[in-house]
Order: sequence, then structure tokens, then C-alpha cells
Amino acid sequence: MSKKEKAEELKEKLFMKKENCWDIQSDEKDQIFDFAEGYKHALNIGKTERRFIAYSVEQLEKAGFQDISQFEKLNAGDKVYTTMHDKTLIAAIVGEEEPSKGFNMVGSHVDSPRLDLKPNPLMEEEELVYFKTHYYGGIKKYQWLSTALSLHGVIYLSDGKKVEINVGDDPQDPVFTITDLLPHLDKHLRSKKVSEFVNPEKMNLLIGSIPYPDTEVKDRFKLGILNLLNEQYGLTEIDFNRAEIEIVPAQMARDVGFDRSMIGAYGQDDRVCAYTSLEALINSKAGKRTTAILFADKEEIGSEGNTGAQSDIFLYQLNHLHEMILGREPKRREIEEFYMNTNLLSSDVSNVFDPNYAEVSDPLNSSYLSKGIGINKYTGAAGKSSTNDAHAEFVSYVLNIFAEHNIPYQISELGKVDWGGGGTIAKYFAKTGMNVIDSGVAMFAMHSCFEITSKIDVYNTYRAYLAFLNN
Repeated sequence: MSKKEKAEELKEKLFMKKENCWDIQSDEKDQIFDFAEGYKHALNIGKTERRFIAYSVEQLEKAGFQDISQFEKLNAGDKVYTTMHDKTLIAAIVGEEEPSKGFNMVGSHVDSPRLDLKPNPLMEEEELVYFKTHYYGGIKKYQWLSTALSLHGVIYLSDGKKVEINVGDDPQDPVFTITDLLPHLDKHLRSKKVSEFVNPEKMNLLIGSIPYPDTEVKDRFKLGILNLLNEQYGLTEIDFNRAEIEIVPAQMARDVGFDRSMIGAYGQDDRVCAYTSLEALINSKAGKRTTAILFADKEEIGSEGNTGAQSDIFLYQLNHLHEMILGREPKRREIEEFYMNTNLLSSDVSNVFDPNYAEVSDPLNSSYLSKGIGINKYTGAAGKSSTNDAHAEFVSYVLNIFAEHNIPYQISELGKVDWGGGGTIAKYFAKTGMNVIDSGVAMFAMHSCFEITSKIDVYNTYRAYLAFLNN
């Protein structure tokens, strides 16, 4: 053996490999593409947290899961779910072991950056009718101008009746938009910072321009629209005070590329991880440990409120699940052991190394498209502030599961040190004593109106969650 051959052999033995999954899973292409079709359908149906939770419950019930309220006691093999405020979900398959041994869990969030209607949104200006908006989460405001938008949400009338609004996704529906300024007249804006280019108070949604026929009445353009809403939904203007209406891109999920290898859609952060974990649980079998998934809300604004990961509502529901399995109230030490022995994958997306913006990433510590599920030992910012930094023992435990099942993975950070950063739900569940690590699909254009994922990464993330839950 020559020196060169010996060196190549040693390199093969010692170096870490980051292979493109299309090279090593080419025989699974049909299965991968079929899985992507189900995922795209879920994205189109579940564009808001409420709609995605409703979709998830429907899928769970088709798979034999029942609302936990239907049970007096839980036994091994039972499939249950519970929702909170129609925005969060916990679903589980009960295992043979007592809960104090811990669960295998995958936790995601189902909210995405968007625009919300203000409490008093309806406005007439220069014979045009608008909804005033307030942005939610970390958006680039300019991306929301001159694009087709749809409306989704709920309104409660004065008599308590709940009215659901879903307008703009059906091809026969009208859409809405926020107008942009023509380049011929925007000289005064061009010198501004990107963050200052769009005044959020001017992100007004254009919703109509036909007046009420009576020319004597004041605000007749606003009246014309409000009259239409009253005829269709029974609304009056004050009912918007009791509403939650979200504005999202009207575009449906699409294949991207001549080879259709990628998916482009709104809301993939973090519904790609929610969907893959949902499918993983549905396809799991009852085993020794209880397996569960958890969907949280409000992650994009810091996991606040009583549906965010900082809320004790998740602990209340997990403790209730614990009690239902035992058939009695668990002792304090049993609850403590449950949390300390539970393993949780905080399933959230990460950024893909983008050669067009290579300056923001460390090439050695980045996730790459089509190279497997992305794992972040820590997220946060600067000197690892506001993060859960997973212990080496738990990292090893998770990676060994993936290796055993031939699941491609890549360890990465969220950009270069001191360049920016971000957080997930991981640190909030780690505070309970759980073993937690971030893992999920890496994507282009996170938080945009058209995020990009690789179909093979989506499929391998499903495989990773399935292996973890069943371990």
C-alpha cells in the first residue's frame, strides 16, 4: 500500500462524513416524495396555530387517539390527547413503565410570524377601506408588502356565538394586500435602514373600495364593507374587540426546483417539526416508556402567556397524565423523578448554510440542505446566553439512537458567534429537570413568507423522531 493510499485509508477512518442524503437514499425517493405531499397538505390546512391544532386532532382521532376526558384511568397501549385553548396539544401512547421512569417526548411550537388585526382594525382613508395590523414575531416587514394575504381566525359575537373566518386560501376567494410604494417615488425611503424602511403603523391591509349606496351617509366606504361582513357573518364593528384574526400569506405550499426536491411555503417554522413529530407518534407502537408529543404556542414572542412554553399549563397537563396512568395522585418524589427521567427533543428549525450569505455562518458548524436532521447542542446568543446547553451524556444518547437507525444528522450552531442568535422552547422544559436538546429541519429564509426545506430532510426528521420515541 502506497503512502497516499495509506493516508486515504486513515482519512476514511478518522474524518467525519457529511454526505448528501440524495446520494445515500436514492432508492427511497418515491417514499420521500409521498411523505412530502402529506406535509404540504398539512401546511395548506394549518396556517395558524388554531387550524394546525384542529388538523392534528383530526389526524390523531383517525389513528385511534381519544380525548383524555373519555378515560377514568389509563392503561398501557392507550392513545390519548388533550388540547388547551385550541392552541396547544399533548398527545401520548401510554407505556408499560410507571411515569416516574420518564417519557420520551418531542416538543414543537405551532405559531409562526405573522400579522394580527388590531382590536379596533376597521379604517376608512381617502375612500379606501383598511384593516389596521400589528405584526407578531420577528418578521422582515418589507416582505409582507405587495403580496397576496389571507385572513384566518375567530370572532365572538355579543350573544356568545363563535364565528370562524377563513378567507383568501381558496382560489375562488378574494385576497388582501398591503400596498408598496412604486420605485419611481421612493427616493426618500432608499437611504433608510431595512429595519426602518417600513413603518409598522402603515402596514394597513387593503380590504375594499366600493361605497355604501347612500351618498349622504358619512364613512360610507367603511359602511359598505361592514355591511357585507354583517350580512355574511352577523358582525358589527364592536365584535372585532372579541376577535383573534391572523393575516398570513395566501400562497399554497409548492414544490421548488426543476427536480421538485424542495418545499416552499409559509409557516414551516415550526410546523415542519410539529408535522413530523405528529406522524412519528401516530406510527409509533406502545412500548416500555410512554411516548408523547407536545405543541406549544407563542414561541415566536418569547413563549409567553398561558399557551407558551413558559406557562405551567403544560406541567399541569403532564401531571394529570401521570395521575391518570397511576390511577392515583402521584407523590411529590414521583413527579420529580418523572421530570428528571424524561427525555425531550425540542424540535425546532435551524438555519441552512446559504452560499449567498456565507458571511453570517461558520461553515464547520452549520447545517446544510439535504444532509439530515439538524441538531443544536445550544442556541441563544453571544456567550450562550438564554440557552439550554445539552449535556454531553444526553447528546451521546440521542446520537447513538440516530446512528443505530442509520439516520443522517448534523450538529450545528445558529450562525457565527456574536452575529445574532435565537431561542427555542428548550430552556423552559429543561428548567423542569428534563433532558433536552434542540433538533429539527434546517431551512432557507426562516421567518419569511416562503421558507424553503428539503424533502429528504423533512423525511429524515420524521425518521429521527420515530426512532427517538420508540427507543
